[in-house]
Amino acid sequence: MKNLFFAACTALLFIACDKTKIDVKTSSEKDSVTTEEWKPVDSATATKAWMDFATPGEMQKMIAKADGNWIGETTMWMENGGQPMMSKSEATNKMMFDGRYQMSTHKGNMMGMPFEGVSILGYDNAKKKFVSTWIDNMGTGIMNMEGDWNPSTKSIEFKGKMTDPTRPGKDCNVREIFTFIDDNTQKMEMYAPDAKTGKEFKTMEIKFTRK
Repeated sequence: MKNLFFAACTALLFIACDKTKIDVKTSSEKDSVTTEEWKPVDSATATKAWMDFATPGEMQKMIAKADGNWIGETTMWMENGGQPMMSKSEATNKMMFDGRYQMSTHKGNMMGMPFEGVSILGYDNAKKKFVSTWIDNMGTGIMNMEGDWNPSTKSIEFKGKMTDPTRPGKDCNVREIFTFIDDNTQKMEMYAPDAKTGKEFKTMEIKFTRK
């Protein structure tokens, strides 16, 4: 079954890349955009690339160490220099798809209302970056981020975008620093633009302790 899967992926790769250049007309038809010229890949190289991409490694094993139940102590700031709001939550982490990704479910209270959220964390072997998505019951969008590992601080700095409901149709830049303090303690710091100034400030900090 695994060989069949990689064979199918390789076939799709060649079918999708039959042409080396594609011209895309703009709405005005006055200009055209030419994609980067495609470099052919032989089937053996493509198959190995897919195998490497799909095989969990050391980074996925590091993520798996956080499997289990956690207690979160959250501090939030609605604006830069504003009064902090405190709350508590619980999180459950569990690896999925044979150790490729970690799903985290979060439950607690935020601003006096019940809060639930789900994240998917992984390490993209091809990009050499950590990847993360987040959804919760206080929005209808999906936040996507990518991050690099910093071995000196034992942290991942994620950068991405999320919907800004105060500016319809617009996204805002977000940044997250997730620090692995030890096997039983983690810290997440979230940064986003201040609604009044647009300047980045810390909006949230969560200290996770293994339950």
